[in-house]
This record gives sequence, structure tokens and C-alpha cells, in this order.
Amino acid sequence: MIDEPTPDLPQMPGMPDLGGLFEQAARMQEQLMAAQEQAAATVVEGHAGGGAVRISVTGSWEFDEVAIDPAVVDPDDVELLADLVLAALRDVSAQIADLQRGSIGGLDLGDVHLGGLGGLGGALEES
Repeated sequence: MIDEPTPDLPQMPGMPDLGGLFEQAARMQEQLMAAQEQAAATVVEGHAGGGAVRISVTGSWEFDEVAIDPAVVDPDDVELLADLVLAALRDVSAQIADLQRGSIGGLDLGDVHLGGLGGLGGALEES
């Protein structure tokens, strides 16, 4: 990769500033990577049965621990234990999804103007 400055791109009337968009995309990528690193370092714990089943997972989906209170281990009702484990997995999954949404939601989009690019069903049109 060459470490020379990117030459200014020609500006056409009604079109976005491509050089500015590239710079903004690079900043957003850096912010996203930092947010992902922070989320990966966060440990989230899902609970079920009033804490009888606990599952610890990092924000990068590395499962650290499963803890089951022996009081809920009934050989005659294994289905209850399976339901508790599933509920704890769902709880921790929802928390990680919230954590990841929060990380992405914190990105600074700056003052990006896309000019007359109205593709994507109008999602990029200026207001």
C-alpha cells in the first residue's frame, strides 16, 4: 500500500464529495473495530429459574461458564432442566444482541451528505 495522500477527486454538481465519504468510511471502520473489541471484552450473564441456571458469555460469543444449582437437577424431570438452560441461553443471547446494537449505535456518522443518490428505495435521499 502506498502512503501517499489521496488526490482530490473531482466534484461533480449534485454528487456527493467522494473524498469526504472515503474519509468518513475509514473513521467509521475504526470506530466499529473499537466497538467490537470493547464488546468482545464484555462478559454477559444470562439467568433462568431465578438464577438456578446461569450462563456466562463474552460479547464475541465465547461461552465461559454454565452453572446449574443442584436443587433443579431432578432425574424425573430432565425436561425442566433443559427448559431452564434454554431460557438462560435466550436471555444471554438477547443481552449480547443489545450490547452489539449499542456498540454500533454509538458510531459517529458525522455530516455525510449523499447528494442526489436516492437509490436503495429512497433510503439515501436527502431530507
